[in-house]
Amino acid sequence: MPPERREVQVRPGVDSDLEALTDLYNHYVRETPITFDTAVFTPEERRPWLLSHPEDGPHRLMVAVETDPEGNSQRILGYATSSAFRPKPAYETSVEVTVYLAPDAGRRGIGTLLYKALFEALAGEDLHRAYAGIAQPNEASTRLHERFGFRHIGTYREVGRKFGRYWDVAWYEKDL
Repeated sequence: MPPERREVQVRPGVDSDLEALTDLYNHYVRETPITFDTAVFTPEERRPWLLSHPEDGPHRLMVAVETDPEGNSQRILGYATSSAFRPKPAYETSVEVTVYLAPDAGRRGIGTLLYKALFEALAGEDLHRAYAGIAQPNEASTRLHERFGFRHIGTYREVGRKFGRYWDVAWYEKDL
């Protein structure tokens, strides 16, 4: 019997996604240096993060979900966000962007779908630049960002310590 065909849809994140999004993020907290958070979150601890990404404005949350042939949502494959770059008012036209994928969702074009949707959603906003910090090494993330027109602007050397070692973070910039 052939496997059931599944589609991937990208939509804004909603409150009912919080538990799955928290679980996905906690994987990266526990298993990788991709985030410099070192303690896992509960969904309630993560709720302010979710609420800081409404469906409109410059700070967005886009979620990729795998759906069955009838269009019923299944599991979350990943998400992309645009968030405040820095808290001071002069930075309001800059955002920091990121993508997180479920561990088994890589190499399927999900990151590309998420960034495409995110940048389309941001197109009408009063934004000038997007920035992305990529803990090194992370070739897949570097390729994704370069595909979307980001250029390397510098590297913070040994800026974060996790798992008993120091990690570099390469910074990338994109005109919006």
